[in-house]
Amino acid sequence: MSKTAFVFPGQGAQYVGMGKEITENFSVAKEVYQEASDYLGYNMNKLCFEGPNEELVKTENTQPAILTTTIALLRVLENEGIKSDITAGLSLGEYASLVKSKVIDFKDAVRIVKKRGKYMQEAVPQGIGTMAAILGLDKEKLQKSIEECRHYGVVETANYNSPGQIVISGEVEAVKNAVKKAVEYGAKKAVILPVSAPFHCSLLKPAGERLEKELLKYSFNTPQVGVVTNVDAKLLKDKEAVVPSLVKQVSQSVLWQDSVEYIINEGIDTFIEIGPGKSLSGFIKKIAKSLNAQISIKNIEDVNSFKALINSL
Repeated sequence: MSKTAFVFPGQGAQYVGMGKEITENFSVAKEVYQEASDYLGYNMNKLCFEGPNEELVKTENTQPAILTTTIALLRVLENEGIKSDITAGLSLGEYASLVKSKVIDFKDAVRIVKKRGKYMQEAVPQGIGTMAAILGLDKEKLQKSIEECRHYGVVETANYNSPGQIVISGEVEAVKNAVKKAVEYGAKKAVILPVSAPFHCSLLKPAGERLEKELLKYSFNTPQVGVVTNVDAKLLKDKEAVVPSLVKQVSQSVLWQDSVEYIINEGIDTFIEIGPGKSLSGFIKKIAKSLNAQISIKNIEDVNSFKALINSL
């Protein structure tokens, strides 16, 4: 019997035009965009379908835009009766997992991530922090690179995405030097990322504190589907664990590789990436290969991928 995981992408997956085709073909998707527009007080359709890109890439806009697109696609799948046994999301994507598992209503989630984006953006002034992707270097050597550059400022691991892909985050000078050091230690590639803030490092703790105050205004439910959290790479224990987990997630490393390994070890053999882009599919493929696990990876982001997914099930 096949077991399925729904996985949801994070910030960086957005593009102008995302979700447009799916809303033109499915009324249930259209309703999600309308709900988001009503809850946030601006035209979510226009932002996602027309941009401009300069508006879409602002963190406080990106986060609700990706969440809306993701949930619209999720509703289309659910309408077809497709279910998941477990769920996980990368950073922002974890909020889609919480909506999927009925821990939180979409109307509350979209408001929270709007604030989350704002707090994350405001935590560190523009130009102070950055992030970099390090490819083809093991964890131990990367850790050494980081430790040797700490005297330049804050630099920490932000995302363990897949074997051979780790993202670091921190103050510009420290990150740039850690990139050079990583190359010296044998990294195949090390590139500074085009991000507006140093996400998932201790510089973002003030954003986590502000987010906690916001989260405490809402009520959460017990998960109806297992949610694997970024901070622990384990199942969310209960509704009491939601707020601490989401607060930590802002300034701690995202354990994506560990999360996917956990899901595979739970006997899941099918992953469906729901949302714009296919970045998670690439990570999952590498992780499964490192475990010698035979899995199937599918995605849905538009009508063609939806049809291909339905035909493959």
